[in-house]
Amino acid sequence: MTPIITAFARSPDRGQGLARDMRVRWALEEVGQAYDVRLVSFDQMKKPTHLALQPFGQIPTYEEGDLVLFESGAIVLHVAQHHAGLLPDDTNARARAVMWMFAALDTVEPPIFERTLAMIFERDEPWYAQRLQGLEDAIRKRLGGLSARLGDGDWLDGAFSAGDLLMVTVLRRLHGSGLLEEHPSLSRYVARGEARPAFRRAFEAQRAVFAASEG
Repeated sequence: MTPIITAFARSPDRGQGLARDMRVRWALEEVGQAYDVRLVSFDQMKKPTHLALQPFGQIPTYEEGDLVLFESGAIVLHVAQHHAGLLPDDTNARARAVMWMFAALDTVEPPIFERTLAMIFERDEPWYAQRLQGLEDAIRKRLGGLSARLGDGDWLDGAFSAGDLLMVTVLRRLHGSGLLEEHPSLSRYVARGEARPAFRRAFEAQRAVFAASEG
């Protein structure tokens, strides 16, 4: 059965591939799984039909037969567990790949996403500069630890995995900030992820939705 995911009918990222359905699209493209997309408006996201799938009124959701999932990390993990290519066969390496999935979403992403929100909603506040500096200090600390662990490797733990997929999507939000460029190894790491054919297919599919909404 072809899974169905939900995505923004008009994404606030304006075609940059930052909305979280990008993670799910990329994972499905990596494993060669066809999928359908149901676009939802901001108004539809708050309606009972969508809230029955995602109680917090967000995207993406994932439907496959009787299975309904939300939270992009959980969906990517499900895809990785049921298709070859995103998790190693070795038990210990598999556990480490899942560890990196959690690290991306629970340790690295929070200050990065908070910075994005602060820049949108807090820019006119008198304490904005101090708030931004604190968030960027926290981001630098995370990036320093990540860069040290990555070292000269292409990926975080041997072959490309779902951990790298999620980490790259998190780090992409720093494009243009100058923060990522402070660690050339991380800039190259993100570029490697973005160069993967599966990423390009997912990115173009998401960007096409925005282009259509603007047309």
